[in-house]
This record gives sequence, C-alpha cells and structure tokens, in this order.
Amino acid sequence: MSNINKFSKSRIKHIDIKTNTISELFDAFSSMSFQSRNLANASRIYERMLSDKDCTVILCLAGSLFSAGLKKLVYGMVENNMVDVIVSTGAIIVDQDFFEGLGFSHYVGSSLTDDEELRKNRIDRIYDTYISEDELRICDDTIAQIAGRLDPKPYSSREFIMEMGKYLEKHGKNKESVVLSAYRKGVPIFVPAFSDSSAGFGLIKHQWQNKDSHVSIDSVKDFLELTKVKMDAKETGIFMVGGGVPKNFVQDTVVAAEVLKKSAPMHKYAVQITVADERDGALSGSTLKEAHSWGKVDTKHTQMVFSEATIAMPLLVSHAYHNSTWKPRKPKNYNNRLEKL
Repeated sequence: MSNINKFSKSRIKHIDIKTNTISELFDAFSSMSFQSRNLANASRIYERMLSDKDCTVILCLAGSLFSAGLKKLVYGMVENNMVDVIVSTGAIIVDQDFFEGLGFSHYVGSSLTDDEELRKNRIDRIYDTYISEDELRICDDTIAQIAGRLDPKPYSSREFIMEMGKYLEKHGKNKESVVLSAYRKGVPIFVPAFSDSSAGFGLIKHQWQNKDSHVSIDSVKDFLELTKVKMDAKETGIFMVGGGVPKNFVQDTVVAAEVLKKSAPMHKYAVQITVADERDGALSGSTLKEAHSWGKVDTKHTQMVFSEATIAMPLLVSHAYHNSTWKPRKPKNYNNRLEKL
C-alpha cells in the first residue's frame, strides 16, 4: 500500500488544451521584448506548420514534463491532429504517461521536504512533485508482462509503444493517455533511449527471466524508421521542448537521408523551448542557427524561446488551438504508412 497520502493528498492537475483564450495576450507579446516576443514568434511559426498542408509536425519532448502537468496538453495535440510524430525521452512516455494510464497519479510536493523521510516511505521526488516507488514497480512489471506476450525478437521503440497502447486500450484506467491516443490515431512515438526509463527495468526483468529467447529494443531501427518519415514527408516542422537526445535524433534524419543517398530537405520550420545555455557547447542549448551549419534546419522560420516549459508550452499550444489553424488537418497515420515505406 502506498504511503504517498501521508505526504500529499493533492493530485497534479493537467492544463487542458481548451482552457483559455489568449489571443489578446499574444498580440501584446508581439509588441514586447525578450522572451515574450520570442514566444509570440514561435507561436506564429507553429501555426505555419499546422497550416502548411505539406508539413509533417514532429514534437520533441525532454525533461520531466508530464509529471509537471503537461500530459493533457500533448494529449490534446494528438487528439486534434496538431502533431504527426512524437520523439521523447523514456521517462515522459513510460514513467509518466503510461504510469498514469494504469491509473496512478503524480502528487503535489515540495523541494524543501526531508528526502531521507521520503526514501524510507518509498516516495520518489521530482523537484516539487511526488511519485510512489511501489506504483512505479507495478509499471515496471507491466512492461515486463507486455514483453512476455510478444514474439521474441528486436522491436523499434515505436513498435513496442504501440503494444503499450494496445494494453491501455484493454486494461487502462485513465483514457487521457498520450500513448493510448497516439496508438488510436496512428501517431508514432519514438523513444531513442528507451531503456533509460521504467521500461528499462521491465525489459531487464523480462530478459533476465528469458535469457535465451526474449524481446529487445533496436535503436537503429528507430533511427531508420524516423528517417523514412523524414524522406516521405514533403516538408517537416519540429517543435522541441527541452533538448537532449530527442532534439538531436530528429535533426539528424536530414543527414541520415544524405548517407542513404536519398533526398530530404532541411527541416523547414523549427521552434525550441529551453532553459539551457548555448555557451557550454552542449546540445540542449545549441541554437537552431547552429544546426543550420550542419545542414539540418533551415533558418527562415525558426525561433528559440528561452523559457521554462510549464510556462511557455501551455501558452503557445493553447494559442494555436484557439486560433483553429489545425482544424483542416487530417491524421497522417505514420504507424500504418511505415509498414510500406
């Protein structure tokens, strides 16, 4: 039995994509300075992606975003055809979204709490958010169960996450799940570092128990499948929240196409929300202008927004939702199309 209620009885509430109309706020942002103006410009670029009938929109997610309350925002993007492909870190998709799909929750906590007391009570802390370690173990075990039902062979993370969606469709307790919605809508989810998450614990348990015949995750197949999406799409726009592996994975598809001697233009549109600094040379803060030197991103329609994701992303996505540029868009269903590419 979880001890989490000893520390918090207030559940994290997710911002809904339909919550607020903010057009006047963004009109004001456009005439201001610093990150407000950058955010307004990023919003215009995202709406260009949505209104461009030739554009495939790729959402990149890094950081502890869904535990912080952004899950329902991305769920709304999937449900309303505002994104065609998702590339994410493992924790967001497994420990946070799939975890809540199983019926568990994240809880309001405090960064000032006694962490030794939390450890003794098997409560994990994500800055000011709590999650039950015992419930996470159930998530781990569920991943192992899903793996145990599959044919023993290598799978891309996308293929395995589709199986997670199938599981939630039958057994899930919270239907407002990005994994479930993406499965139903044919939106591929790639997690290039899949084992760096609750999925990793479930899969090592599966492989430990099935040493000679087991499921594995093929990250090269991930790369090839996403490169096929890039080559198939006439134009692409990338909407990046955070940086890290998802950011580089998507940008590298342009170079991968060149390696395969195939034609794939640079990403036409790109926005990034980050708090990382470019001056240490790390990828998370590297600018989109820098990416152009690698031949990955065109520079005509790009914008960096240096802001914390839980503030900037709800504003940007809600503004796009209420402007209705997404309404003519149809599902691209790349999960089905990838079988033929």
